[in-house]
Amino acid sequence: MSTQRALEVRGLSYAYPDGHQALFDVHLSIARGERVALLGPNGAGKTTLVLHLNGVLAAQKGSVAVAELPVIKENFKEIRRRVGLVFQDPDDQLFMSSVREDVAFGPANAGITGARLDDVVARALEAVGMEDYADRPPHHLSFGQRRRVAIATVLAMDPEILVLDEPSSNLDPAGRREIAEILTSLDLTMLMVTHDLPYALELCERALVMNEGSIVADGPTREILADADTMKRNRLELPLGFHPQNAF
Repeated sequence: MSTQRALEVRGLSYAYPDGHQALFDVHLSIARGERVALLGPNGAGKTTLVLHLNGVLAAQKGSVAVAELPVIKENFKEIRRRVGLVFQDPDDQLFMSSVREDVAFGPANAGITGARLDDVVARALEAVGMEDYADRPPHHLSFGQRRRVAIATVLAMDPEILVLDEPSSNLDPAGRREIAEILTSLDLTMLMVTHDLPYALELCERALVMNEGSIVADGPTREILADADTMKRNRLELPLGFHPQNAF
């Protein structure tokens, strides 16, 4: 794995306008090609952290850099190409009348046209196994299919980092497996926010645990999930009968 940093967060702190302090002096570094799970209870600060990665929220203290490019206003266009966010609800990303138009929207707005745009769309849909649905309205697709198209809309922008919010939520077992196969096939740096701990173990070799606005654990996912004290202190629970040391 490359030692080049895909993501570097140094001393990041953030308080919302109502005074709620959501992040406290967060430090983290992710190397290019790493797959990292971001775990923690509700309200831990995970979403607030993720929204700093492409400038949706601006650092009040500290810094964020993507491939050594600071996440500041003058770099937002390039940062938002490099960091692709896949939201928990695919309907937050799909708003056009066809799958093809949704996937084409980002690259078209970036100035890609004609045959090159067609090729970008085709490759993104092929990567998620949705090439046969290009002319279908997104609202006619199943939830799992819509999530795959949402991933394709991000892949069409050729990102360096894929940030996923609860990618396995609301999926049946087959849909959950299909998304896992897609994510495993991608040669990208990934940060995956999830409460699905077996999914984190299956897809991510490293895990970060957040609680009360700070990163409180960072290490191999299997070791973190097997640490009963860390799990209890941070309100993390494995499914009944699931043993991380024996899985996968």
